[in-house]
Amino acid sequence: MQPSAALARISPSPTLAVSARVGALKRQGVDVIGLGAGEPDFDTPDHIKEAGIRAIRDGRTKYTDVDGTPELKAAVVAKFARDNRLSYGLDQVTVNVGGKHTLFNAMVATVDPGDEVVIPAPYWVSYPDVVQFAGGTPVIAPAGPEQDYKLSPAALEAAITPRTRWLILNSPSNPTGAAYTRDELRALGAVLARHPQVWVFADDMYEHIIYDGFAFASIAEACPDLYERTLTVNGCSKAYAMTGWRIGFGGGPAWLIKAMAKLQSQSTSNPCSIAQAAAVAALTGPQDFLAERARAFQARRDLVVSMLNQAKGITCPRPDGAFYVYPSIAPLIGTTTPKGQLIDSDEAFVGYLLDEARVAAVHGAAFGLSPAMRISYATSEDVLRAAGERIQTACAALR
Repeated sequence: MQPSAALARISPSPTLAVSARVGALKRQGVDVIGLGAGEPDFDTPDHIKEAGIRAIRDGRTKYTDVDGTPELKAAVVAKFARDNRLSYGLDQVTVNVGGKHTLFNAMVATVDPGDEVVIPAPYWVSYPDVVQFAGGTPVIAPAGPEQDYKLSPAALEAAITPRTRWLILNSPSNPTGAAYTRDELRALGAVLARHPQVWVFADDMYEHIIYDGFAFASIAEACPDLYERTLTVNGCSKAYAMTGWRIGFGGGPAWLIKAMAKLQSQSTSNPCSIAQAAAVAALTGPQDFLAERARAFQARRDLVVSMLNQAKGITCPRPDGAFYVYPSIAPLIGTTTPKGQLIDSDEAFVGYLLDEARVAAVHGAAFGLSPAMRISYATSEDVLRAAGERIQTACAALR
């Protein structure tokens, strides 16, 4: 018996690997600061937790419809209308075991060997692996710092071929925090209008974590002609601090939703019934805390950007949203640590930070663009300040 060929096409998640190593070090009593995980440190709001507890007490612990209860689907429909001015019916909504599951279902349900999926780089680490698992070919389109980490219309046009089936568009972005304006989305939409075979997987997971008055827009709303070939994806993990509850969802054409449900019926079946009840409370309950938490994240962003830009050899752009920064470390490649180790890659640099400064980050190569690193600032300002000081000291020690 050997692992399957499909399994051989993917790699373990680098971000989860960093989190696992941080956890192991902490269990050993090591004073390590973990900035690798994309997980808010805020607690799930009480009214959401109470809805989950109530669901248990009311015996709502049985199987549900495969891809979501009618109540949760109705809440998702209302959320899309309220926040995104997008109209979906219940048969156009899917509920999954987190946003990663929505991605998996969409790709496996639609991608055949030889099909191509355009992925701007830097990208979330799971995008290319899920495409490859489905048998497709990731086509990496450059979206580097010279483009403010956003895909340009010219780069999109150059990446599309007759075999292109999807464009994956994440705004605000993991790992860079870059977000597309309405006009930028429309410019991409003009390219896609010339290629009707290309669908859009719109990953809007960080839509409520935006700064400096940025006006969020989803591509299906900004480009109504793309509505029929867009899967608009979101979830409860980031905005509502429900990472462990594992609820993601999407809105799109009914035939696609049906196809994804067919796949889900033979894999996970329904998401956790208790988590679904909590998600109803999240989407229909008070929303005012979202802006409050975004303001807290913005203060953390400003602190991290300032401290990193004071570190030798690091240049850190100021992101529009999410809770990550993606600083360049180009001047540090080729330097040597106090112990004589050559820093010959961004992976070597983050290894040095973890071993010597006890700060965990994720190397840029994992996201498709080097030399850089991703730092999550979804933790307290005190922790971030301590991490910034350690990073500054570690960079100053390089020769």
